[in-house]
Amino acid sequence: MQQTLKTQIQATDIGLHSGKDIEIIIRPAPEDHGIIFVRSDITDRDNVIPALWNYVVNTQFCTVIGNKSGVTVSTIEHLMAALRGCGIDNALIEVNGSEVPVMDGSSMPFVKLIEEAGTCGQFIPRRVIKILKDITVKHDDKIASLSPSKISSFGGGIDFNHPEIGKQHFEVQLLNGNFKHDLANARTFGFLHEVEYLRSKGLALGGSLANAIVLDLKTIINPDGLRYKNEFIRHKLLDAVGDLYLAGGQIIGAYDSEKPGHAINNALLSALFSDEKAWEFVDLGEINGETGTEIFTDIHNVESLVSV
Repeated sequence: MQQTLKTQIQATDIGLHSGKDIEIIIRPAPEDHGIIFVRSDITDRDNVIPALWNYVVNTQFCTVIGNKSGVTVSTIEHLMAALRGCGIDNALIEVNGSEVPVMDGSSMPFVKLIEEAGTCGQFIPRRVIKILKDITVKHDDKIASLSPSKISSFGGGIDFNHPEIGKQHFEVQLLNGNFKHDLANARTFGFLHEVEYLRSKGLALGGSLANAIVLDLKTIINPDGLRYKNEFIRHKLLDAVGDLYLAGGQIIGAYDSEKPGHAINNALLSALFSDEKAWEFVDLGEINGETGTEIFTDIHNVESLVSV
């Protein structure tokens, strides 16, 4: 069944790109509300932005959603991943700035806040997107795909010409809350020369060793090192979990990607919803007591959810 929060969540932290302190409030929401962002600092025009793939307006350095009034919220992927990993279907998210606070560069602070607030079961079946056939997109040397599967899984590989990264591959099934163990603690990362360039353009002003892994030409600068040996690919998959939650519900299917990133993740959702035979919405409601998982109970056509 659908879930929301028992109580609201409130936190303040720095914005990765703006460098400004930003307050975020995540409120419980009713059934079939979905995930919706509100810019509480904007009152002179429409300040509401649904967290859906067709509201994505930029993917260059992070995932940015925006509405027709030009109001945007950026760096939403880590929070979206936490909501997906914790099974939150409905929430109203208020931010008083142009981006979600970066916290420590991972999803774990959001996961802990959600756990502290607690979750509340609702009385309408959870609506998920069931993948019916293979969908693949390619951008230069980047590839991403979705294929039919009975479970939700995320896999991928990266290849960086850096001694601390190199080739890495990882795959995880999102079952039994293992998002927290396998992905949530993986931090965003960047290279020192890129950070210097971004700051020259007025970006990454809030970035630091406290909220990102930073590498120079040979080593990791962070004195505490890595949280996982393969933290880099795990974070890329964390991003993918967040990006694909913009589908409007959990995806039941297998995601795989070589050199994953925000742009190709959004292109994959666009390709998926462009093919009516590639997916269907399915209601999950009845709990299978033996496994503790929900099972398919009904099928619905909900074109309105994927239209602007």
